[in-house]
Amino acid sequence: MSVTVAHAPERDAHAQRRHVRLVIGTLLLGMLLASLSQTIVSTALPTIVGDLGGLDHLSWVVTAYLLAMTASTPLWGKLGDLYGRKRFFEAAIVLFLVGSALSGVSQSMGTLIAFRAVQGLGGGGLIVTSQALVGDVVAPRDRGKYQGLFGAVFGVSSVLGPLLGGFLVEHLSWRWCFYVTVPVGAGGLLASALFLPKAAEHVERSIDYLGTVLLGGAATLLILFTSLGGTTYAWNSAPEIAFVLGALALLVAFAFVERRAAEPVLPLHLFANRVFLTASAIGFVVGFAMFGAITFLPLFLQVVQGVDPTASGFRLIPMMGGLLLTSIGTGQLISRFGRYKVYPVAGTAIMALGLWLLSLMDETTSTWLTSVYMFVFGFGIGAVMQVLVIAVQNAVPFEELGTATSGAMFFRSIGGSFGVAVFGAIFANQLTGNLMSALGGRALPPGVGEGGADPAALERLPAPIHAAFVHGYAESLGTVFLVAVPIAAAAFLLTWLLPEVPLRATTRAVDPGETFGMPTERTSLQEVERALAVLVSGEERREMYGRLAARAGLSLEPRACWLLYRLVRHPCPDVETLAERLGADVARVAPAAEALAAGGYVASPGGNGAGGGLALTPRGAEAAARLVEARRAGLSELLAGWSPEEHPELQARLRELAQELLAEDDEMLREAGFSEQPA
Repeated sequence: MSVTVAHAPERDAHAQRRHVRLVIGTLLLGMLLASLSQTIVSTALPTIVGDLGGLDHLSWVVTAYLLAMTASTPLWGKLGDLYGRKRFFEAAIVLFLVGSALSGVSQSMGTLIAFRAVQGLGGGGLIVTSQALVGDVVAPRDRGKYQGLFGAVFGVSSVLGPLLGGFLVEHLSWRWCFYVTVPVGAGGLLASALFLPKAAEHVERSIDYLGTVLLGGAATLLILFTSLGGTTYAWNSAPEIAFVLGALALLVAFAFVERRAAEPVLPLHLFANRVFLTASAIGFVVGFAMFGAITFLPLFLQVVQGVDPTASGFRLIPMMGGLLLTSIGTGQLISRFGRYKVYPVAGTAIMALGLWLLSLMDETTSTWLTSVYMFVFGFGIGAVMQVLVIAVQNAVPFEELGTATSGAMFFRSIGGSFGVAVFGAIFANQLTGNLMSALGGRALPPGVGEGGADPAALERLPAPIHAAFVHGYAESLGTVFLVAVPIAAAAFLLTWLLPEVPLRATTRAVDPGETFGMPTERTSLQEVERALAVLVSGEERREMYGRLAARAGLSLEPRACWLLYRLVRHPCPDVETLAERLGADVARVAPAAEALAAGGYVASPGGNGAGGGLALTPRGAEAAARLVEARRAGLSELLAGWSPEEHPELQARLRELAQELLAEDDEMLREAGFSEQPA
């Protein structure tokens, strides 16, 4: 069984809260490590390439991490359910640290890419298991708040990653982009051993190992085809043909396997759902554009505009600011007006405009104009990303909710992998010709050339050669963004095919991590629990108990209803003992206890009545059961459209959740009027 720290009766309230904070801090540390590593290398890439060479494969430093993280996500989630999440959280930390340390000591681009893939495997486990462990240590009402905190950390790290990477490159070395995670991760491993619960609920789940391998293999071959074509290999060469044929064979095998898998990693019947199909295609393009831009904009800023690595991280803030602005704003607007299609339509159009504006930049473009262009691009992306998950969750039946949500995230993440690879292939393909043309046959000194461009070495070039080199880079990067414009335009056309389905109440429970494509691996039941936790977290509990009393047909004040359910769990011989156990003032507990006694729900609050003190009478036990049923019915209403009555496992979980929510008492003390001070 899971260990719910917030309910452990043997701990006092202060120790409980302290322990939960330590556990959540440990899990947030894991999330921070994994999410930072997505973007921390973006501002270091020019220096890495200048040191190791291999400009043709620059994009794989990012792609290897994203692809490994995305492909491994389903396995981490299900293995944790089967064998215990704590041990797999710790295994993910170890794998991540090994990948980080080896990446830092890499002496070639090939070894760096390989070790980044190892790091990505660990990163996928950190992101998934840290989210899942929240349910083992946090009370139901607070889970939505903490899940939102994890999403916020994931989003903030997308902004901080380039800043931190630039700072480390400028003041230490690019290798510290990897070394810095080692002591932090080691601290997280120690904290995990000390604070995470040892016991966890083991859920019997079938793991689609073969489907995961086939899908990941097909994606890898297709990315190899796009990233190596026209640079390392000719498009019609034997290796390129082999990549395509191999990918097609793996996709055919994947389709065959998924039709027979007990729990397929990506159920094929989901593609019959028009909303899922369209939203996944749009999400793929959005991820394609977002990660491609985050990877190559620092290259433009450092090489073409000559800013230092730290400044290039700061210069990305307008793009991330635009993204945050519209992602938060669209969520609020959707909750208020109940319509969502207009935002991806407008967002993809603005995103295409932003890419076109980015393609116009060259060495003469001013700082403020560059910032405006990046803001427009980010503004467009933010208007799309969160909405797509809302649309998918709103359009599928309950039994497909978990797989549809993780599937939508998968396509966005895999789109990012393709975007970085394709942007890199176009850039490398264009750079050779553009440099030859700009330099007019002049040779470049060591440290600067087609294989790399160390920004420090660029500063030492003679002015004419420096200007020609920068111009060649600017033209190549401009082509990259220009080629992305029609791809974004295709996403704009796809948004018109996105059906608009009336929204369920649960669509108000947005996970901030969805804005940035945070990988998830939750079952449908876990996804519903998360949504309900968000929805009930903002309740004013005095009003809630008043509604429950009315629904249950009880003529009791909210504080009496609250105390009634406390006595289910804490039968006491007298009011003084009960008040001490709850940490409340006797003068405030006594009137509620007297009201319950007057209604025949408990024995005399003086402790001398029949039945022994404050023990519930049969009438009281029946009233408490009615409160639970009223709470369950209220939760069921929030799931209207998913027909909870048709799913026994959902009905059972709603009843358990109703009891758990009613059993929470610490934070209710002040709101119920028992104490002037928080518990």
